[in-house]
Amino acid sequence: MASIMLTAMPFAGHARPVRAVAGELVRRGHDVRVYTGRSYTALFEEVGARTVPWDAAPDVDERDLAATFPRMRGRKGFRQVLVNLEDLFLGTAPAQARDLERAHAAEPWDLLAGDPMALGTRLAAERLGSRWATVSPIAVWLPGPGIPPTGLGLTPADGPLGRARDRVLGAAAGAGTRVLARRYQATRRRVGLPADAETFATMWYSPQLVVAAGSPGLDYPRSDLPGHIRFVGDLTDDGAAPSPGPLPDWWDDVQRATVPVVHVTQGTASVDPRDLVLPAVEALAGREVFVVVGLGHRTPPLPGPLPANVRVAPMVPYPHLLPRTDVVVTNGGYGGVLQALRHDVPLVVAGGDLDKPEIAARIGWHGAGVNLRTGRPRPAAIAAAYDAVSTDPRYRATAARLGAELRALGGTRAAADLLEAHLR
Repeated sequence: MASIMLTAMPFAGHARPVRAVAGELVRRGHDVRVYTGRSYTALFEEVGARTVPWDAAPDVDERDLAATFPRMRGRKGFRQVLVNLEDLFLGTAPAQARDLERAHAAEPWDLLAGDPMALGTRLAAERLGSRWATVSPIAVWLPGPGIPPTGLGLTPADGPLGRARDRVLGAAAGAGTRVLARRYQATRRRVGLPADAETFATMWYSPQLVVAAGSPGLDYPRSDLPGHIRFVGDLTDDGAAPSPGPLPDWWDDVQRATVPVVHVTQGTASVDPRDLVLPAVEALAGREVFVVVGLGHRTPPLPGPLPANVRVAPMVPYPHLLPRTDVVVTNGGYGGVLQALRHDVPLVVAGGDLDKPEIAARIGWHGAGVNLRTGRPRPAAIAAAYDAVSTDPRYRATAARLGAELRALGGTRAAADLLEAHLR
């Protein structure tokens, strides 16, 4: 039995995949602790892990990050990304490292395995000289030859004009990331660590082992991926049959549906329904489809009466819903996209901010769905995209090909195998 400390940012899209890995390690007999926000400690304790809640690090509510980080209020797009990186991820890293060092002093671990966005993991690992790995619920898509500048939602371009585009936009994007890289080096100095050679793209990840959600086939074609980055498919896939869970009181309507089922989601934290949910409901109202809307952390009901073919719940268990789903309309949250593809479901993606334009671009480029190229699409655009995805069999065939690759990579069990091997 090994003592393993996992870290997870207190966001549903990060905590739930790390929870699945924690549960698998607990089942194998390891002593697992998880460092995360207080709002997620119960989630990890349900699978037998012990928890170390954020203490020096400011506990945050993912539904209202601006309450802790006021500069986030009213920010969208690139400005939101910049403030997220500066205030939340870089800004809290020294306090995370202090929490982790205190936990290690009280009870040393054999392995530290961290969420890449919990940057205190890296700082603590280096200060302690700890063996460490990254467990990444987010996409690990590094810069490289032929890869367009990250963050702009671009697809690969050929020829002189395409290469010129990438040079110009890459230089502009590089100016922004250099500011953040300097902030990272300043953060290292604050905790007594020397400067290192990491770039903005690599500073989040362990140089020893990265256990990454996703698959090589989801990225653009490349041959330069470092050997320590290992893709394992969907990190919520533990290979087990879905267990009975809390289902909405209208669930029988899904089981009786004789028309295509369309799932609409903005993820768990993007809660303004005017962005995607309401336009999608309008686009699909009155059609011969059954629409299941997941509202995430949004608690107020949607305004106005719902169309007869629409059902709504805060959360709908994906192991039950996705096997019955024909198309997913999504804001491009990575975990939800992976789960849809693992069930061979094609997508309509409205990726507005953070990493979502990159996810939307790759789904569209590969042909597993339609990239709407905005986070606030019009109903007519959603309707047209749904018509394309639901009638052209090539979208489903591509989703099934990517789904087969994700399933073959092994999911949570493969992640645990890699972490165990890293202990030796």
